[in-house]
Amino acid sequence: MTQRWGNAPTAKFNAWRAVVQASIAASDAERIKRMNSFFNQQLQFAEDGVVWSQPDYWATPMESIGRGAGDCEDFSIAKYFTLLQTGLAPDKLRLIYVRAKTGGAEGAPTQAHMVLAYYAQPDAEPLIMDNLIPDIRPASRRPDLVPVFSFNSAGVFAGIAGGGSAAAGGTGRLSRWEDLLQRARAEGFE
Repeated sequence: MTQRWGNAPTAKFNAWRAVVQASIAASDAERIKRMNSFFNQQLQFAEDGVVWSQPDYWATPMESIGRGAGDCEDFSIAKYFTLLQTGLAPDKLRLIYVRAKTGGAEGAPTQAHMVLAYYAQPDAEPLIMDNLIPDIRPASRRPDLVPVFSFNSAGVFAGIAGGGSAAAGGTGRLSRWEDLLQRARAEGFE
């Protein structure tokens, strides 16, 4: 961490390691609550153009901690990999690409957004972790989000139902995700 980012992110990195260790024996509910809060408090929201000088970059958790900032994908990715580090089963997590309504009125404009969903059981309603709203809510309490597709390390899913199977072709259809998985593996994430 210090070789790449210097001493500035050391406190955030140590806090991240401590929350991972403290969460290994915790319940799933406590794990998702801790990680959602941790990243929502530790990272500043910033567009990729500002953080990475690129229009769209998916950062590893180490990169996000190193920069101390990221966009919605970076928050969701950091939560995903960190929850896996605590021992949470990968099939209980999905990153969901959504269209987020930016206004309260019907027909309000939407923007691309990413959230992380937790499924207690394959057929359960997912709980949504988001950098826009600090509390974790069931998907039915997030009418501002319109799901497009979901994915995790196992593959890409046509919908968001937890019991669905990944589409043929694995994650290869998401080149940014494939690139991220390679960089995350190089940093010690599985």
